Amino acid sequence: MTVFRVERTVPSAPEEVWRRLTDWPAHGRQVPLTRTIVLTPGPSGAGTRFTARTGVGRLSFDDPMEIVHWAPPTADRPGVCRLVKSGRVVRGWAQVEVMVTQTGGTRVLWTEELSVRGVPRCFDGLLARAGRVVFGRALDGLLGGR
Repeated sequence: MTVFRVERTVPSAPEEVWRRLTDWPAHGRQVPLTRTIVLTPGPSGAGTRFTARTGVGRLSFDDPMEIVHWAPPTADRPGVCRLVKSGRVVRGWAQVEVMVTQTGGTRVLWTEELSVRGVPRCFDGLLARAGRVVFGRALDGLLGGR
């Protein structure tokens, strides 16, 4: 299992950043060959389940996730969304934190721990680097580009 972190700071308000980061279908549009399907009725919150399907045809896999902690940002506390990945191929968790900066912008911290079935631990460093690149690009797209 490997852990990686991606951090971004943007001039947008925390509420807008939270809205963009918790638009689950938009995540799929940011990751190549991926489509995200929300399985539970909205609005999002603890218990919301969705699946990211990545690949083409038979060379695809599902990454099912469930939100286990949901606390949107308020004026006096950061927002935190934690989800658990429970797929056959990808397992682990992700946590997204949204907090106001001293300059009035918003800082986003995306931390993820994951394991990929069939990938030996000796590749954890490579997996972490790939995760930072893929999720960094996804964050940039969700937040309006960099």
